[in-house]
Amino acid sequence: MGMSVTISAATAQDVEQIFRLQYLCFQSEAELYGNYRIEPLVQTFDSVREEVAADLVFVARLGDEVVGSVRGFTDADGTGGIGKLCVHPRLRHHGLGTRLLRAAETGLADGRSATRFRLHTGERSEGSLRLYRKAGYAQVGNATGGDGVRMVLLEKDATTAACAA
Repeated sequence: MGMSVTISAATAQDVEQIFRLQYLCFQSEAELYGNYRIEPLVQTFDSVREEVAADLVFVARLGDEVVGSVRGFTDADGTGGIGKLCVHPRLRHHGLGTRLLRAAETGLADGRSATRFRLHTGERSEGSLRLYRKAGYAQVGNATGGDGVRMVLLEKDATTAACAA
């Protein structure tokens, strides 16, 4: 009847779909904060292309369509940063966010030697906070983004991720 959603590494050919998906997905976040200048909405196409080339980027595909994405990188102290996790609105609440998060964690731990994971989300983003807490993340701080949005900083140890998988 239907196709399965697959998770795979993003390629240069996915940049345009990732760019469009990100813009679509983060509209609800912008509305939540009354701020349409949040970073995912003002990021340039060229910047997304650079991230896909340099970072660890995974996509969820339904056939040829990119319906989800997540980005990861490792900093100098071995912390894997995870960001811009998004799932097409019509496919939310089916576990794709969790699958993408796990793919990023596994890729960062196995391929980039991350020893812990760090991410952030808006303090009013209850769905995202629920997802991250369920995945074992704990709040370690707060910050205010350059766009003025109050953020919650969350972390978990990479060995916790390995045990959960």
